[in-house]
Amino acid sequence: MKNNKKAIIGLVIVILIQTIIFVIAGINKSYIHMDEAYSMGLASYDKVEIQNNEDFYDKWHDKEYYKDYLVVNDDEVGQYSQVYENQKNDVHPPLYYLLLRFAMGFSVNNYSVWPGIIINIIIFAFISIFMYLIVSKLLEGQNKSQEKALFITLMSSITFSSITNVIYIRMYALSTLNIIITTYLHLKLLDSNKPNYKLLFCIALSALAGSLTHYYYLFYLAMLFIMFVIKYIKEKRYKELVCYILAMCCSAVVSLTIFPYSIQHMFFGYRGQGVISNLLDVPKFITSIGLYIGIINLHGFNNALPIIIIAIIGIIIYKKVNKIKLVENKNKYIKYITLPTLFYFILVAIASPWIELRYVMPICGLIFILTIYSIYTMLSNIRNGKYTNKFIIGISLVVIIMPIFTNQLVKAIPNINYVAEPEEMFSDKREIVQKLGNELNVPTLYMFNSSNNRFLDDIYLFSIIDESYIAKDMECNEENIKEIMKDKDISNGMVVFINGGQENDDLLKVIKNALKLQNTTYLKRLNACDVYLLN
Repeated sequence: MKNNKKAIIGLVIVILIQTIIFVIAGINKSYIHMDEAYSMGLASYDKVEIQNNEDFYDKWHDKEYYKDYLVVNDDEVGQYSQVYENQKNDVHPPLYYLLLRFAMGFSVNNYSVWPGIIINIIIFAFISIFMYLIVSKLLEGQNKSQEKALFITLMSSITFSSITNVIYIRMYALSTLNIIITTYLHLKLLDSNKPNYKLLFCIALSALAGSLTHYYYLFYLAMLFIMFVIKYIKEKRYKELVCYILAMCCSAVVSLTIFPYSIQHMFFGYRGQGVISNLLDVPKFITSIGLYIGIINLHGFNNALPIIIIAIIGIIIYKKVNKIKLVENKNKYIKYITLPTLFYFILVAIASPWIELRYVMPICGLIFILTIYSIYTMLSNIRNGKYTNKFIIGISLVVIIMPIFTNQLVKAIPNINYVAEPEEMFSDKREIVQKLGNELNVPTLYMFNSSNNRFLDDIYLFSIIDESYIAKDMECNEENIKEIMKDKDISNGMVVFINGGQENDDLLKVIKNALKLQNTTYLKRLNACDVYLLN
């Protein structure tokens, strides 16, 4: 009882520390990614994309027009049907969007990143609880296992990948929780010597939630499922085998009953077809794996993975030279975490449409604890583990200070604009947001090339600009420019967005000649376009 109380107090402290860090990161978030705009729009709008509106192109709009895509309005409160309909027409299952829609209902008519971030902060509190339970199982029977489990849990929750997972308004934090809960429940199932119907029901429920959150979750679940089926067959525990398979089948049936469009998405939609083609592209395999290892290093270990690997190699060499057994005792749980994590990593590396952190975020925490646990077990029989705790704390300190070192190193290299920080914080866009939303407030013209349609990358800016015009595939001549800008006050200048596939200098020359403007100031390169001030 006393130990449980200490663990609860420790977890509360861990959650408070990580929450403070998450809130600070949320306050400093300056922009939103295109997919975050999709999250808000799919949760609140009456169609998948605002660009599908008949009046979207070639017409002046105020900022409220674009903000409408990102908020729940008064007349939309209590309406949830469009969430399901939008997901049917998109590429993801609906569970996360239902949660986001509920949270956005607390900020009616107001754009804010906080409904999405607060959802993720709450989700991550549960992630840390179950991560602690997993690490506690790995350290079962060890001296001061609770304290060690709490420390490792805290460290895993404050890496760049974890912070990004919280401030990125997408379904990946929920998918992380699904994976962590599924893992813990299966570890509990390992301890069961007879059919545990309550536990199987919880596993089926977690599988249901996972399949309705993100399809990549099924990669992880598939390997766990295979491992347990093999285990039960080898041990001739056929009753448990049947119960386990039935639980999974029931979960699948309920999932498809709730959202039958999963079949279309996974096997016949453009994203599903892309996954299948990538899985067959063998040459892509090695390159993708290498790039994702780099991403895990940068975000899962804050750029400290090479130092950790060197430390592990040093320990192995030391033990070989001194003829010390590498691992004293094999842990029965470890392979049920390692193999599904590895399987997920490999399949996602091959199948993901882009090489990006978000696709591996759900397993970054597991990779972190597996790495720290490996070091711990290798050190435990060196001088009776005397230096184990100090070594682990030292490694953790390296993880904490590496971003500071990285930023100082980058500053010394000319012409490199890079800051080691969580993804999706967008500190580099703070200035352009301030300038367009508060300082300039001038008419804005977007020379839009529809073959490079990434408007949602910049919808946030258009939701803070007083008036703007999206000129779709327009022939840029002086007559058209004069017609568009007729009656517009450009005494303080105008802003021009130009997205990819166009000759920027030629377009700017025509616009300046048509409107008798003299100066061009390059403001910012955004993900999909360049932004200029003409006056």
